[in-house]
Amino acid sequence: MSAELDLALEIEKLQPVERVRIIDRVIKGTINPDPEIEKIWVNEASARWQAFERGDVEPVPYAKVMSRYRQKR
Repeated sequence: MSAELDLALEIEKLQPVERVRIIDRVIKGTINPDPEIEKIWVNEASARWQAFERGDVEPVPYAKVMSRYRQKR
């Protein structure tokens, strides 16, 4: 077996949260995100969460969003 396949098989034995951590590290080690864009996204996500917590926005259930998406196809 190749080293990549061996590694993939070992990763598959891990818990999902551990797999996500590995994927995150690999991606971060492969792609160099633009710090300015990352900062903008962090600020946007924070602002959206705060708006949600204040009740300024109404959450839309997943099923409703997907229903709208499927109708447009």
